[in-house]
Amino acid sequence: MANIITGHRVGQYGTIRVGCSAVIFNKSNEKILLTRREDNNQWCLPSGGMESGESASETCIREVEEETGLRVEMKRIIGIYTSPDELVVYQDGNKIQLVAICFEAKIVGGELRLSCETTEYGYFSYQEIQELDLLLNHVQRIKDAYSGEMMTFIR
Repeated sequence: MANIITGHRVGQYGTIRVGCSAVIFNKSNEKILLTRREDNNQWCLPSGGMESGESASETCIREVEEETGLRVEMKRIIGIYTSPDELVVYQDGNKIQLVAICFEAKIVGGELRLSCETTEYGYFSYQEIQELDLLLNHVQRIKDAYSGEMMTFIR
C-alpha cells in the first residue's frame, strides 16, 4: 500500500518512475473498466510500472493482461501526468515521483477475470465513479477520458 504526500516540490525526495494506465470503454463508450486493488481496496484503472526493456505501450498491454486477463491494443494517449508536488511513499520506504502515461485501449482478446492484484472489477459511468473510493492519482485521468477531447492532456 502507498500513501501520496503533497507539498511544494516534494517529488525531489523520490526516484522518477514511469507508469502506464489504460482506459477501456465498454461497447457503447458510456462506461469504463475499473478494478479494485487488493492492497488498499481502492478502485483504479488497470495500471502499473514500466520495466526495463519495454516500451510504454508494452507496459500498458502487460499490466492490463496481468490485472484483468484482457488483451488490448492502444488507440491513443489520453494524457501524461506528473507533478513535482506529489510523492508516492510505499510501506517499504520507497518514494517515487510518478510520470504516468494514460492510454485509451481497445480489447482485442482475452477474458475478463480477477488476479492476485485485483479483488473486483466492473464497468462504471462517470456518475457512478463519483461514488467510489478511487485511487487519488487516477481521478484526473478518468475525468480527462470522459471529457470528449481528442487532444493529449499534459498535466
